[in-house]
Amino acid sequence: MRRRLTILVGATTSLVLVAFLVPLALLVQTVAYDQALNSASLEARTLSVVAATGDEASLRATVQRTNSGEPFPVTVFLPGGRVIGEPAPESAAVRLARSGRTFNAELPDGGVEVLFSVGAPDGTSVTRVLVSEEQLRSGVYRAWLILALMGVALLLISLAVANRLARSLVRSIDELAGASHRLAEGDLSAQARPDGPPEINAVAATLNTLAARISDLLVGERERVADLSHRVRTPLTALKLDAESVRDPEERERLETSIAALERAVTQSINDARRPAEDGGRCDATRVVRDRVEFWTVLAEDQERRLDAELPDRPLAVGVAGDELESAVDALLGNVFAHTPEGTAFSVRLRAADGGGAVLVVEDEGPGLSRSPQRGESGAGSTGLGLDIARRAAEGSGGSFAADSPVGARITLRLGPAGDPRQAVTARRAPGAF
Repeated sequence: MRRRLTILVGATTSLVLVAFLVPLALLVQTVAYDQALNSASLEARTLSVVAATGDEASLRATVQRTNSGEPFPVTVFLPGGRVIGEPAPESAAVRLARSGRTFNAELPDGGVEVLFSVGAPDGTSVTRVLVSEEQLRSGVYRAWLILALMGVALLLISLAVANRLARSLVRSIDELAGASHRLAEGDLSAQARPDGPPEINAVAATLNTLAARISDLLVGERERVADLSHRVRTPLTALKLDAESVRDPEERERLETSIAALERAVTQSINDARRPAEDGGRCDATRVVRDRVEFWTVLAEDQERRLDAELPDRPLAVGVAGDELESAVDALLGNVFAHTPEGTAFSVRLRAADGGGAVLVVEDEGPGLSRSPQRGESGAGSTGLGLDIARRAAEGSGGSFAADSPVGARITLRLGPAGDPRQAVTARRAPGAF
């Protein structure tokens, strides 16, 4: 924008200068031409007065004095073919002037001869004053050079002023754009400084108001989620008391383990809701997935589900926090148990991804995804939030989420490498979220 404004001002200034300087240059040339001819005509008229007296001696003295001091060569053609002054042939213009005419004649090789006819006692005399091409243009080129330099100076000044004004304008727009980018990246503390034209100041003030409003809405949302999660602690306490009253040790242990996992999830929800969202995070995907597979293996055995787990024997560092990856894996495996009949086999495969990170694939042999409910939709025991947790964990690490149904349901999470600067800024809704 700065460059375009400078070019626009330069083009406008150039047009104005051309419209002003070209006529002025032509006027200078015309004035120099007329001034030279007027001076020569005045000299010819003065000599013609002396020639009219018929005193040849006085005429010769006057012509000699004129040729020695004036820049214009003077020649007087007397009756009978005599010539006084600068030698010159009697041209057709001179012969025409002998008929009593006074005029200016242009020469073929440039220049003008001023011819003044005057009657003498013994005939007609013609006074000829020669004005050369250089004399006709005397001072013209110097004046043109001055005009050209003045035009260039004015153009440079206008470009400098335009560049300064454009820089102040563009700087304000750049600061506004920078604040917008920081807000888009999640930095709600970004503020735009109102420094520029009134229109840009109004946009900056509106952007700051928007950022403050978003911050207030996020704080309110976190508090509501935290309050809702905190309310779950009361029924959790009741469940723990009920579990302690179960007499079967194995059943009591299983219930206590499930309640403890639920309590950890509630605590994590409270902590996540109360702290601002932060980019980054890392964990060992192999360790997290192995722990969650071992947790769900007990329930898989109770429901006679075959579980095939393929996990690497080395750590895989990914760019997502461990608790977020745990929630994602639990959401995927919980969907298998919630939406497929008992006895349905499923598999969990984890491998290293090309370029760093990891790829997690959870696949079952159930009915598949005939319809992909969106986040927030409920039906058939679904709240529309399960797969969205996994999607946000994958995209937050700089990876991707995919869901398809080649036979049953297959969910693929591509987790970005640890330290990957790409973080999800907005939570896009993935198709197929339970």
